[in-house]
Amino acid sequence: MRLLVLGGTEFAGRAVVEAALGRGWEVTVFHRGRHEAPPGVRSLLGDRTAPDGLTALAGDPGEWDVVVDTWSAAPCAVRDAARLLRGRARRYVYVSSCSVYAWAPPAGYGEDAPLVEGASDDADETDYPRDKRGGELAVLDAFGEDRSVLVRAGLLLGPYENIGRLPWWLGRMARGGPVLAPGPRELPLQYVDVRDLAEWILLAAERELSGPYNLMSPQGHTTMGELLDTCARVTGGGAELRWTEPEVILEAGIAPWTELPVWVPPGSDLHDALHGADVSRALAAGLSCRPVEETVAGTWRWLQDVGGAAPQRPDRPRPGLDPEVEAKVLAAAGGVRNTTP
Repeated sequence: MRLLVLGGTEFAGRAVVEAALGRGWEVTVFHRGRHEAPPGVRSLLGDRTAPDGLTALAGDPGEWDVVVDTWSAAPCAVRDAARLLRGRARRYVYVSSCSVYAWAPPAGYGEDAPLVEGASDDADETDYPRDKRGGELAVLDAFGEDRSVLVRAGLLLGPYENIGRLPWWLGRMARGGPVLAPGPRELPLQYVDVRDLAEWILLAAERELSGPYNLMSPQGHTTMGELLDTCARVTGGGAELRWTEPEVILEAGIAPWTELPVWVPPGSDLHDALHGADVSRALAAGLSCRPVEETVAGTWRWLQDVGGAAPQRPDRPRPGLDPEVEAKVLAAAGGVRNTTP
């Protein structure tokens, strides 16, 4: 198979590239040159946000079995690339997001749930959900429904993460001491390891799938307790998890998802949207999700390989809780029992 990845040097794009190289595919990456491309690929340089930014891609004679695009800003960049490539590629896979569903999707929502409004011709960024939906529309306009795959990913974790959610928890556990652990321990989580996402994308290309897919693990694939226990065990930092009721955390003004990454309070619209999607279509199409232990251990090994500090996307806020706020809440909730096994 011949693969073109638009990006391919960070997080999801890089995982796709490495998975394809592992299968012996011919891989071309089109990127800005800000990060070194993985060894074994052919590189084309260009900036999709600049005038004539697709010149290198337009002048290249290559043709591909599949294009993978992870763009998450102004949809016009997806539109321009898709129009350029529609006669040179058999299939276009766009890594979208479950954020494209109209708020608030109920628990158990499938691919037929109502969507946000989006426009593929927007010259400027709007907001993340509408930009992703605009990217979907751009792909559908250029490649049609039969040659498009819309990967509506949920929470992405794993090696190369440049958002900082799992790396923050790992770093916090490595520092050791009492750790504010947001309860309840049995809170179900739904996410996808970026390596499993990549393998499924390649499988979809090989099987010539089309249409939208919610792409994340089954509901309750793991729990908040299993995730944090594993982080503490893998890092070996002597962390003491102090499980704290959601009401205490919220009353302290701590923001779910951002200050305490991954966690959102049970019973909330946010939890249903982020951890309650129906993924039966993707599972029927071959999605396989590795256990949480492999995701955490693989991310920790990668962090050690890069010196312990994860790269951070400049267009995303850095997640995590201020140590002083954590200490204050822990002191106020001093009677909370540590229930770490």
